[in-house]
Amino acid sequence: MTQTPAPGGRRLLSLAPTRHGSRSLMTCRYRCGNACDHAEPNRSDAGHVGEEIRKVVERRALLKGAAWGSGALVLGLGASAPAAASPGAPRASEAAAKPRGKRPKYELAKVDFRPVAPNRRDAVTTARGFEHDVVMRWGDPVLAGAPEFDVRNQSVAAAKTQFGYNCDYVGVLPLVEHRNDRRDRSLLVVNHEYTDPELMFPTGLYDETTATAISMANYGMSVVEIKRGVQPGNWRRVGNLTRATHNRRVHIDTPFRLAGPAAGSELLRTTADPDGVTVLGTMNNCAGGTTPWGTVLSGEENFNSYFDLPEGESLDERYTEAYARYGITGAGSGWSAVQERFDLSVEPREPHRFGWVVELDPYAPDEAPVKHTMLGRFKHEGANVALSKDGHAVTYMGDDERGDYLYKFVSAKRMRPGTGQRARAFNKRLLTQGTLYVARLTGDGAEDGVYDGTGEWLPLCTDTESFVEGMSVEEVLVFTRLAADKVSPTRMDRPEDVEPNPVNGKVYAALTNNSRRGSSFPVDEANPLDSSMVRASIGAPLTSASGNRNGYVLELSPQGRDHASTTFGWDLMLVCGDPEAPETYFAGFDKSQVSPISCPDNVSFDDLGNLWIATDGNALGSNDGIFRVPVAGPERGLVKQFVTMPVGAEACGPLIADSSRSLFFAVQHPGEVDGATFEDQVSTWPHTDDFPRPSVCVAYRNR
Repeated sequence: MTQTPAPGGRRLLSLAPTRHGSRSLMTCRYRCGNACDHAEPNRSDAGHVGEEIRKVVERRALLKGAAWGSGALVLGLGASAPAAASPGAPRASEAAAKPRGKRPKYELAKVDFRPVAPNRRDAVTTARGFEHDVVMRWGDPVLAGAPEFDVRNQSVAAAKTQFGYNCDYVGVLPLVEHRNDRRDRSLLVVNHEYTDPELMFPTGLYDETTATAISMANYGMSVVEIKRGVQPGNWRRVGNLTRATHNRRVHIDTPFRLAGPAAGSELLRTTADPDGVTVLGTMNNCAGGTTPWGTVLSGEENFNSYFDLPEGESLDERYTEAYARYGITGAGSGWSAVQERFDLSVEPREPHRFGWVVELDPYAPDEAPVKHTMLGRFKHEGANVALSKDGHAVTYMGDDERGDYLYKFVSAKRMRPGTGQRARAFNKRLLTQGTLYVARLTGDGAEDGVYDGTGEWLPLCTDTESFVEGMSVEEVLVFTRLAADKVSPTRMDRPEDVEPNPVNGKVYAALTNNSRRGSSFPVDEANPLDSSMVRASIGAPLTSASGNRNGYVLELSPQGRDHASTTFGWDLMLVCGDPEAPETYFAGFDKSQVSPISCPDNVSFDDLGNLWIATDGNALGSNDGIFRVPVAGPERGLVKQFVTMPVGAEACGPLIADSSRSLFFAVQHPGEVDGATFEDQVSTWPHTDDFPRPSVCVAYRNR
């Protein structure tokens, strides 16, 4: 992305693309270690469909009268039948405490708002009639005694008591069931994914080791008590921290307990933890979910680029294959200068202790969080739980890497109802026993005008038995990617957030993009677009590496509407991009009425079952945003942009709460644009300082 001078010295951003869509190289460096610049870790032949889809698409193009030779392809001209909404009253999703008084219900689910136009403003812009407030900013105090934030006087000790950097997942849980005297209070639970030292620290003020240590303390999670504001849907943090007894900061030195079959495995033992049962810290926590029993799940994602290998040392040959499959090269980020455990020559098993799903009980601030080995180890975007028809906990997950897989876990035991201490203690063990699966999708030929087909969940292991030849249960769970490769699942285009819809019983997965689809990864019906089929975006000419630029939203329909089923139907509900581009598809809805959408990343649902999508890396030339999409009825596929982010920022969360009155979301990495420095910022959002501060916001009706 290029920058041009503007009046007053503030830089404006042109629409000229980087080689990573609209995402800056700075973001790529600090968040995922420039993953797109390296060979993809999945070099297996799993999930290849070869040229079959190209023949199908070419035949379909001829039937529709499209010009194949020009690269223009008409897709999705035949609309699929609208999905019927489930009968009965809508079920609540992750909701805050029930409001008191007469207030309109399901406001964000029902309101007919005018879509926000694509823009490049350095602001959070909501739909007309709505406004937003900043709830928590980087550096705001979380614990009693935390110092007021001073960007020029940062320290490790202070950071461990303050709100961390680059918030991602947002959860809101009620306090009403636990403290009846606080009916208008809730718990905000947030991930802190990564840091950007170029925007965090005044140049030259901190030495490199000190800055690294402070950065490390800004990773992790925060639990913050919030209270209802004056207007319906508005929330703000509790100011008296001595009374906010649930507030908590989880950071790189917080002890975590390993649980499940791989806990205690030799593969997880280190010098500091010879028993392999306790890990210090969590990092690169991306999305997550709230469980039916009132805990929060958090996914450890791009952990691979934090492990150093000193010059002249070699990687441990016992783990060479596994390191390669997980993208661990030893070209780390300097963390070993602060803590020796991040030196691969000293602790070659330390990487095996990251890449898990974390479970935190926000109602038990003194209880150690858990890393669940039964859910497998890979680049977890998040984890979301639904209950099967007979009460088993079913957890859906995506491995956020080009060409990696969709997973799910089905618990061996059933959830116990109730919120009592004994029931919650039992339910918090549900994710330690059961069966781990990976998905294989099969297309039906696409003659019906949509990309759809059937799928099956392939078992990898239970807590006592491996179904992967030559691998033990412990090996399947620690090296899940290698195990999955052996059963030939479908290689997907960066499966990120995978969430069950509590209203219609279907499951929705955000497939963000894949710059190498069509080159390293052949197209198939579940991943159908490559550069020869995609019309160039405005100001973004196609290159040989363009691949799938704008991503998809995948809709899964479990057999019999039972999440425990091992078979499902699927369709690409959205083929994202510019609505004027012939390859895009919006569940058959009139494309002239929808908002442009690119690079879906996180999804959520309101109380009527509408899908809400947050984007990351918009390749169409405007800022990222959050969109509402009905999944049933005559407006199925009507994508409408509700809010846009500031310059350089990614939209995270989102979460519809408070009976669909409130939209919580995180503004991650504002101002993270190539060339920006602390002294020369591109963004100062939220405009409380002369530098940007990643923050959590809430949007609500302006009355």
